[in-house]
Amino acid sequence: MIALEISNDAARRLFLERHALGSRHDEALDHDDLLGLVQRIGFVQLDSVNAVERAHHMILFSRAAQYERELLHALHHDQRALFEHWTHDASLIPMEFYPHWQHRFRAAKARSDHPRWRERFGPEPEKTIRKVRARIRRDGEVSTRDFEDKGAGGWWGWGPSKTALEYLWRTGELAIARRDGFEKIYDLSERVIPADLRAARPTRKQTIDWACREALARLGFATPTELAGFFDLIEIAEAKEWTKAAMRRKDIIEVNVEGADGGHRHAFAPASIEADIAALPDPHEGTRLLSPFDPAIRDRKRTQRLFGFDYTIEIFVPEAKRRYGYYVLPILEGTRFSARADLKVHRAEDRLEVKGFWLEPGVKLDRARKTAVETALEGLARFTGVTQIDAAALRRPARAG
Repeated sequence: MIALEISNDAARRLFLERHALGSRHDEALDHDDLLGLVQRIGFVQLDSVNAVERAHHMILFSRAAQYERELLHALHHDQRALFEHWTHDASLIPMEFYPHWQHRFRAAKARSDHPRWRERFGPEPEKTIRKVRARIRRDGEVSTRDFEDKGAGGWWGWGPSKTALEYLWRTGELAIARRDGFEKIYDLSERVIPADLRAARPTRKQTIDWACREALARLGFATPTELAGFFDLIEIAEAKEWTKAAMRRKDIIEVNVEGADGGHRHAFAPASIEADIAALPDPHEGTRLLSPFDPAIRDRKRTQRLFGFDYTIEIFVPEAKRRYGYYVLPILEGTRFSARADLKVHRAEDRLEVKGFWLEPGVKLDRARKTAVETALEGLARFTGVTQIDAAALRRPARAG
């Protein structure tokens, strides 16, 4: 059977639509709207870097122009509609997904003898865990600041009590009740997670099936590696076996996806892929700024392959070795990445600075494109609470490459 060929244009449109970037929600959101958006994306990555705006807020703002930070706070802290744990990184995840994280909890327990854990726990790990557990059960929510040995450890500055908090959270006994600023506030899972979800124990096979189906629904098409990497809950070998079984059931089909360079890559897609593509709305033609941690660009190789956009976060690159800058935001124009900008919000100075601006190969900064970028910057300035924009770099754009 010949694999279905998907053009690069169709692949981009489908991928962006599945990542909630095929259109833009310009109306005010309520709690249900925002929860639906997070469910559609699958999870929202958390990150502490605040050079422009923290990742979770920027990810949602890029998709909903009137997103309000307080709504996300309420969904997590008050309504318990989201829980915080790991995907590929720390993330806010729809609460109904919680049972499938039981496998991650068990895996974390199995790694408790790792040298790094032992080093940070100190000489009496069980005693430390009992002490921390008893403190939380007696007093309720705690943070690292509530323990005297905070920062005493050598790895990431974790002391024994902080290590115990993290261990109990990663193994499911604790949950993140809320964040104070960006500091984790821990509590017993029984006080945070609904009882029916804590009690649920899906089999490994059920979680593999769930993870692959949910990932494919949010990617549109994927390889086994991409399926496994979406939630980072299962192994690539497990995803490969799932694709074989799903092919036998005729739930999925093989496809060849055209890349930006005209080459093709083998992948899998739902059996409904042709109808899915035919039903896509016209692509959103507006210009928007994406977080460096946006899920649509998390897989750098896929971003390069699908969009021809070579992107790397350079936060941890020494300044002298950076190609672009510390916090460079990709600029998405319709279904293409047209440019990138190194931005910095100076809140004390009430100013958004464009430190650098680079056009992608073949892109010209004509009047319409410049106006669109300026409009996007104005929207970002309002969102970050500043009124002044220093966009001198737009007058001297460089060429990416």
